[in-house]
Amino acid sequence: MTSRLPGPQAGTTAAPTAAATPAAPAVSPSTPAPTPTPEAERLRRWRLVLGGGGADGTGHELRGRDAAMDGALASLYGRTKEPGGRAADGSRRTAGLGASAPGVARWLGDIRTYFPSSVVQVMQRDAIDRLGLSALLLEPEMLEAVEADVHLVGTLLSLNRVMPETTRETARAVVRKVVEQLEKKLATRTRATLTGALDRSARIARPRHRDIDWDRTIRANLKNYLPEYRTVVPERLIGYGRAAQSVKKDVVLCIDQSGSMAASVVYASVFGAVLASMRALDTRLVVFDTAVVDLTDQLDDPVDVLFGTQLGGGTDINRALAYCQSRITRPAETVVVLISDLYEGGIRDEMLKRVAAMKASGVQFVTLLALSDEGAPAYDREHAAALAALGAPAFACTPDRFPDVMAAALEKRPLPIPDMTEHR
Repeated sequence: MTSRLPGPQAGTTAAPTAAATPAAPAVSPSTPAPTPTPEAERLRRWRLVLGGGGADGTGHELRGRDAAMDGALASLYGRTKEPGGRAADGSRRTAGLGASAPGVARWLGDIRTYFPSSVVQVMQRDAIDRLGLSALLLEPEMLEAVEADVHLVGTLLSLNRVMPETTRETARAVVRKVVEQLEKKLATRTRATLTGALDRSARIARPRHRDIDWDRTIRANLKNYLPEYRTVVPERLIGYGRAAQSVKKDVVLCIDQSGSMAASVVYASVFGAVLASMRALDTRLVVFDTAVVDLTDQLDDPVDVLFGTQLGGGTDINRALAYCQSRITRPAETVVVLISDLYEGGIRDEMLKRVAAMKASGVQFVTLLALSDEGAPAYDREHAAALAALGAPAFACTPDRFPDVMAAALEKRPLPIPDMTEHR
């Protein structure tokens, strides 16, 4: 009896998804099913997780909707009857989607019928990785059938240079859909968090009357409370800076566009567009592999930014930082965010010298090993440790934490480094 274990993500979704789907008789996948007994439901779950033919040792044969679900899973993850991946007749059994666009399109429709969106996205990702279906994404009909998510966008961007014109507009529509969803999710909190940070960093000690922050002023002078007069003597005034009239901070996003950083490139491009929309920030976005490309003039549309990247290739962090360093005019008011797994193909010592020089000049330097929800990333631990020794700790950051990291950098506070640091 062979277990269907497609991988950490897909393997963890099959059983819970199956458990949430009611059993059905053989009449039709859409026929309502009677409520199964607890024992039958337990066997059903095991059978859906294990895969295989017939009852596969569980005593529970799948029928109706469950059989259709099992077929969709088997088409992707394959089924074997003997150790070593061979079926009972001695032939090797593998996944069965094939390279047919119509067949894959039908399969994509099936999995959307039987599984929730989050599981569909995992299965799509596995189909692309395991079965080499990237080429089929160059067909408009396929793109219209897939469930769009960050990982699909990363795959499309990696195919950008070979994408035919007939597919390009459909691909842009898919990417725009995901980008708009991300902007809607991330923009409001990002603007609110950073606006507060900018206001706090702009407070001045000798404000004019109309610029006094009375709440903070009163709290700062409570020790000067005079009970007999029932008043506070404000020996120290705290006020808001009138910085809304001009740019207060410069932000440079320096993004590694090597293939492993696909999801980070997507999120960073969206955040770059959000930051660029804030008048109090002057935002620059730079992407690099062994070459450096400044996409700042495209920040009004993150889709243009994404299609300006070229995922894959080598990595020259030193060269990218040299370019960023040359564009810094107000180091004490500048935050540089390097988003990279730190696998440097350039000159390591020069890279570290540049980081040290920027920090010495007053630049707030932030290193993110990843900007995504994908869990602990792979990264160069030696380089991460070297940056930490310079006072620039490297850590992974999820999109929901990025506004807090940026707020701390803008206010020159200690960064809210999560548990997964460069020392793990």
